[in-house]
Amino acid sequence: MASDKLKILTDSNFDTEIKTGVTLVDFWAEWCGPCRRIAPIVEELAGTYDGRASVAKMNVDENPSVPGRFMIRGIPTLLLFKDGQLADTLVGLAPKEDIARMIEKHL
Repeated sequence: MASDKLKILTDSNFDTEIKTGVTLVDFWAEWCGPCRRIAPIVEELAGTYDGRASVAKMNVDENPSVPGRFMIRGIPTLLLFKDGQLADTLVGLAPKEDIARMIEKHL
């Protein structure tokens, strides 16, 4: 379990945390089944890319501002930021290979 590598983002720390490098953000909620299924994949990737990319999670119920800003309608939604700019988006339950490919493309 690589959960110590996983950052937890909030409306207040979001902009600071995604400012530099490549950051993958998993937007999720407690009640979302697909979110629970993708969580172990996201945690695994946090370990895999430790030191090369940041992997973070944001609870959309507790932090409505940022998901609203990026017009997130469905979860899980994975947004990839490079140096603070939105670089890629993946909506829904995706296989680990697809998520890894998305990260690799921006490293």
